[in-house]
Amino acid sequence: MRLIALLLPLLAMLAPAAQAADPVAGGRIFATHCAQCHGASGQGVLPGAPKFNRGERLLQPDIVLLATVKRGKNAMPSFMGVLRDREILDAIAYARTLQK
Repeated sequence: MRLIALLLPLLAMLAPAAQAADPVAGGRIFATHCAQCHGASGQGVLPGAPKFNRGERLLQPDIVLLATVKRGKNAMPSFMGVLRDREILDAIAYARTLQK
């Protein structure tokens, strides 16, 4: 518990500036960079790709999802240097709108 209390301020400093993410801009980013594997409506196209329309992986905080997208995971490539943090957060906001 004490470790968490020590890490929270550090995470806050590393997180992008607190601004509301833009799901409209995120929809364009998702269509360009994410839909090939995750499906246009988040249904998941590739085996193992989370199905965002079912809420898979979306219970995680944005900061965790941001880190995953930046470094890549399994078949998903790293998007570090491809997308800015703000763009990734916008795409995450859009993915959250796909939940049924």
